[in-house]
Amino acid sequence: MAATPSNMMPLGTKAPAFSLPNPLTKKVNDFNSIKGTKVTVVMFICNHCPFVLHLAKDISKLGRQFNFPEVAVIAISSNDVTTHPQDGPEEMAKFSRDNNFSFPYLYDEDQSVAKAYDAACTPDFFVFNKNMKLAYRGQYDDSRPGNDKKVTGKDLKDAIKALLAGEKVAENQVPSIGCNIKWKNEQV
Repeated sequence: MAATPSNMMPLGTKAPAFSLPNPLTKKVNDFNSIKGTKVTVVMFICNHCPFVLHLAKDISKLGRQFNFPEVAVIAISSNDVTTHPQDGPEEMAKFSRDNNFSFPYLYDEDQSVAKAYDAACTPDFFVFNKNMKLAYRGQYDDSRPGNDKKVTGKDLKDAIKALLAGEKVAENQVPSIGCNIKWKNEQV
């Protein structure tokens, strides 16, 4: 299992907007209609990555821990389904149901959203404030498959809580680590 770190988009970057299909609901979700009023979490995940599978249950809890519309959680899969068919839309809908996601899990078929966010791995996390400026990017917590550390979501949840409290998020942020996004041939 190759470990790829986040690219660490510059703090303060404005959230790129998007409209993407939701394989579970079969509807297109527009960023402006699903973003939070105070905090928006955008995560790049997929169905097969051991790093994502390690966090999936806790990520599902995250979606229920914070209340929409104040806090929005949005998951996106951008993997090339030609080489990784297990990450296709039908499997995404099943993954969403199986993990009881309360948030949209969207399909970025042309990978334009992953490119706009400079996403590099799954999972890759981005937290935006009420002005849609990047306040946190990095790891969920320091748990990884096989390191025997408990999954807590501490790093990500601390960022969300700071923003909800009107506080500044700590600038010392650790990159997420995961499987690389499976890019289509033209970007290899």
